[in-house]
Amino acid sequence: MLAPSRWRLISVVAALIFGVLFTLPNLLPASVREQLPAFLPKQTLNLGLDLQGGSYLKLSVDTRALRVEKTTNLIEDVRTTLRAEDIAFTDLGQVGSDVTVRITDPARSNEALNLLRTRLGGDIATGGSGLELSSQADQRIRMGWSAQALNAEASRAVDQSIEIIRRRIDALGTREPAIQRQGFDQIVVQAPGESDPERLKSIIGQTAKLTFQMVDDTVSVAEALQGRVPPGSVVLPSQDEGPLLLKKRAVVTGEMLTEASQGFDGQTGQPVVNFRFNGQGASRFGETTANNIGKRFAIVLDGKIISAPVIQSAIMGGSGQISGNFTAESANDLAVLLRAGALPAPLKVEQQNTVGAELGADAVRAGAISMAIGAASMFAFIVFAYGTFGVFAALALALNVLLIVGAMSMTQATLTFPGIAGIILTLAVAVDANVLIYERVRDEAHLGRSPLQALEHGYERALVSIFDANITSAISAIIMFMFGAGAVRGFAWTLLIGVITSVFTAVVVTQLLIGWWYRAKKPKTLPIV
Repeated sequence: MLAPSRWRLISVVAALIFGVLFTLPNLLPASVREQLPAFLPKQTLNLGLDLQGGSYLKLSVDTRALRVEKTTNLIEDVRTTLRAEDIAFTDLGQVGSDVTVRITDPARSNEALNLLRTRLGGDIATGGSGLELSSQADQRIRMGWSAQALNAEASRAVDQSIEIIRRRIDALGTREPAIQRQGFDQIVVQAPGESDPERLKSIIGQTAKLTFQMVDDTVSVAEALQGRVPPGSVVLPSQDEGPLLLKKRAVVTGEMLTEASQGFDGQTGQPVVNFRFNGQGASRFGETTANNIGKRFAIVLDGKIISAPVIQSAIMGGSGQISGNFTAESANDLAVLLRAGALPAPLKVEQQNTVGAELGADAVRAGAISMAIGAASMFAFIVFAYGTFGVFAALALALNVLLIVGAMSMTQATLTFPGIAGIILTLAVAVDANVLIYERVRDEAHLGRSPLQALEHGYERALVSIFDANITSAISAIIMFMFGAGAVRGFAWTLLIGVITSVFTAVVVTQLLIGWWYRAKKPKTLPIV
């Protein structure tokens, strides 16, 4: 068993090369790292929020606003559906959390109920919307969302918000953000290295719901402000002029954008946002502008009118620009938001913390010092306790550190302060494995076995305990990684890598070194007896 087999030698050499190649970039300046040959790895460890500094935000999805919007959209869908079939109705509106409508013709009440149930309802389990409809007295139809549908909508909104937040932060250039769901409707965002947390909060928290709506000129704004708002219209504020009356139904929405970028107006030189629609959006936009020449349409962002130009001619190319009181930075931020997509619901900031770069640097120094002290103490103990064999264990520990750092660099893992604790714990576990082996060897030697037999029996019988202990640690690490968040996941990932490397170095590497030593020395007694 202790014979230096070829596979053991090859595996140790390969591990050493891997550890050196993937650890070396972390020790080189960025300028030197960029000049390395293309075939050499250049990945480095990413420092977490607690080591690099940055911003921490805990956000909650406003599910109440989501339900309000869902109800508003339902009212418009009911109005459109009934008008398309020429079914007369009155009293369409919200009652409590439900929507009700009265069908004027009693003979068509059941027809309207079946129509709405077919078009808008359906069991959520079979792919329907989860809208529940019931017939009431006086030809009224009552509609409300089931609890299952509302919960599913809220869950989708959180998942969609996480993806949109990730795209927005990536567009800002923040490296390795940690964005995770917490509980039912909360999202935790950790952005290492982000120097402007207020800008980050602004970019993340803005809903960025863009719509293009026609201006309603059937009633003056003054009359609308006095309460005479036509059905299907709404008064919205404008950033350049007073409030305007708009049609609620959006002609084109931000979901139809395929491109958005910051630019400058060719005539005024002012910053603008250039955009382009997909095929459906271009067709709708072209048709609407062709049919409404001389009228105004409004560009609305999060319920506020950015601009409301007059349609001079049909715009058939599917592209245009948004102008307003932009700076170059605000125009670029808006383009980032539009490219990433709109949030399905507003986000509320529940908690905000900022870790300064100096505090992060202090944590790095403290972590490095603690790891150095811990490693030196373990090296000293193992060498003092086991002499020559302790030196072999110390060499295996050094390779273990190389493998851990190399594996984390290769997988672009984020190193956090708990992750450093995980590395130190891993070294302790590796030492523990060596202690188990050497103490078992010592017991076998005390039983009168020859040095070779003591070594072979010691390794064989210690392996069972080593594997049992490390498999248990690996299972714990996997569970923490799957269900943990933030620093817990960083600790778990480091621990899992360390478990694998510890078993390899404590068993395979020391076996190879002791095998070489035994062949060279042919000892009559072992140095640990």
